Formats: sequence, structure tokens, C-alpha cells
Amino acid sequence: RPDLKKAELIEGVVYVASPVRIRQHAQPHQRISTWIGVYCAATPGVLAADNGTYRMDTDNEPQPDISVWIDEALGGGATISDDDYLEGAPELLIEVAASSAAYDLHEKQNAYRRNGIQEYLVLQVYEQATTWYRWHAGEYREIQPDNHGILRSELFPGLWLDPAKFWAGDLAGVLSVLQTGMATEEHGEFVNELAGRTE
Repeated sequence: RPDLKKAELIEGVVYVASPVRIRQHAQPHQRISTWIGVYCAATPGVLAADNGTYRMDTDNEPQPDISVWIDEALGGGATISDDDYLEGAPELLIEVAASSAAYDLHEKQNAYRRNGIQEYLVLQVYEQATTWYRWHAGEYREIQPDNHGILRSELFPGLWLDPAKFWAGDLAGVLSVLQTGMATEEHGEFVNELAGRTE
């Protein structure tokens, strides 16, 4: 329907999104979008999309807040269909959820796990909680923060997130931590490895 701005099919059930609140969704969404955009700019071959429909399977067509994937030409798991939707298995999906009770952490998480989404980052606004999952042998395990409280992607070297700075609204601090991650040898090696896939 043209009057609907966002509807998702999750496990065979259609969910229609409520109007988007500023502090509860739009502002954290903007911060995480900026964070991933900076990473993509420094990591050629890593792509991202904001609120694009992901045609997962016959029972699931979610619209993740952010989808992140390695370019199909470089061996990534996702493709863009002829009619311009995301298909396959993007490497990382990010959701801004109102709370831990949201379907992002239940029905949607189960669908992502079953379809082999390698990493799933959920930002729970009410609790100001950050949960980053990594797919291992068919199950999701939480990525644990390092001694400085930083969460580090296991799939995308240098993709570091400081939850404390994120929830404080300190975007400059969030990006400073990300820049530290992208200055590591591991990120440089990843960039070179991706570049080598095109040769």
C-alpha cells in the first residue's frame, strides 16, 4: 500500500512500524549510520544500505535499519536482485530496537540466525544496551567487550564500537574509537585482502 512507509514480513507475520520517534529511534539510527558509513568509506568493497528491503526467504522480508555486506564481486554473501532488493546473506545486519521486548530480539533474530547472517548488532534504546551477535555453528553468541568496553566485529577488522560513547550521544567519541580500529594492522590487511580479490 502506498500509504505504508515501513512494513516487514517476519516469520510469516506482517509487522507495520509505528511512527518514528526522534530520541527513541531517529537519533541513534543517525549515529550508527554515520559510524558504518565512515567504515565503508575506509574499506573499499564493504557496502551498506539504510532501510532497504531484504528478501530473505518466503516467510521473511525484513527491512533492517542497516545492512552491511561485502561486494558480491569480492565473494560476499549478498546480492542485489534485478528488481533492486537485497538477497542472499549480508554479513552484518543492524537494528535499532525500542527495547529487549521488541521483535528484533526474538522473531527477527531467529530468522537471521536460521539464514546464516554472520553478525547481528542490536541497539536497545530503552535499556541503552548494545548486543552484538556472531553466528557460530548455527547459533548466535554475544561478542564480549574488550578491557576498555569496546565491541569489535569479528568479521570486519577495525569495526569498533564504544557503547558508552554511543549512548551518551558522543558521535565524535564514537568515530574516534572507530578511527583507532581502522588504524590497526588488521584493518589494513583486510583492505589489502579485499583489493587482492579484484586482481
